Amino acid sequence: MIPPALLAIALLAFITGCYCLMCAISPFGTCRKCRGMGGLVKTTIFGRIKASKNCPRCKGHGKRIRVGRWIYNRAARIYRDSHPESTAKSRIGTPR
Repeated sequence: MIPPALLAIALLAFITGCYCLMCAISPFGTCRKCRGMGGLVKTTIFGRIKASKNCPRCKGHGKRIRVGRWIYNRAARIYRDSHPESTAKSRIGTPR
């Protein structure tokens, strides 16, 4: 019998892995505010669709960066900024 705590940890690890894979494959998701339309759809009092301004959250693109990808990009930028010698040139053939 598998303990419930071990099963819960395995389930959380599986869900986290799937989310990381999704962020790597598709880093952009649909904007939640405009639902990917690029602007907020408005209607007149007669029910006709009215032209609207660009969505302030996605700036009219209809896509937003996923939270996991944003965290990865921020961590990679911090790492690059703190290790300039490893990204400036290859270490192959250089003495230590």
